[in-house]
Amino acid sequence: MNIFFDLDGTLTDPGVGITRCLQHALARLGREVPPAETLSRFVGPPLHETFAELLQTPDEGVVGAAVRFYRERYGETGMFENALYPGVPEGLASLAQGGHRIWVVTSKPSVYADRIVDHFGLRGWLRRVYGAELSGTNADKRRLIRHALDEEHLAARGTWMVGDRMHDVRGARENGVSSIAALWGYGTADELREAAPDHLATSMREVGRILTREGKP
Repeated sequence: MNIFFDLDGTLTDPGVGITRCLQHALARLGREVPPAETLSRFVGPPLHETFAELLQTPDEGVVGAAVRFYRERYGETGMFENALYPGVPEGLASLAQGGHRIWVVTSKPSVYADRIVDHFGLRGWLRRVYGAELSGTNADKRRLIRHALDEEHLAARGTWMVGDRMHDVRGARENGVSSIAALWGYGTADELREAAPDHLATSMREVGRILTREGKP
């Protein structure tokens, strides 16, 4: 079975780093800086989309400046203000040992996603990391999943997307890929149920049980 895992909110908990970098960018722009708990709902969606909403503007110049300010902190500090969720290494190891093929498919730019994967020692269980470009290309999860399927010559049938936000579920459905919504991440239960995944899971162990069950003839 082919398994695509989201990164932020699914394999790692990046909340501290992301919210601090959002605050940094807003402060550099001279805007009001909300508390971290208010910003936690922006963990996961593409960055340009996040700043367009936070700044209440479609102006690419303003949004682009916010993204640059965000990245000046994220590239040095923010990406490592991060932690693995419980059971992630064991879950990936079990899936790989069970014969499943695993990729990371994340809206985070590849230049950061690769460093995070290596920082946490996850590389050995993965075939490849697929992420967005710094320009924003492939940040849309629908397009990114399609890109990963095409690059790896994979059929949608027999491929699963595991992620914690509605973007993961909807991107999977649009490409004919099955989905498991990770309830331990940053998407609310209501958000994920409304997106209508094939399954909901509360832990990596449960993800493994679902995939084992689904893989039986």
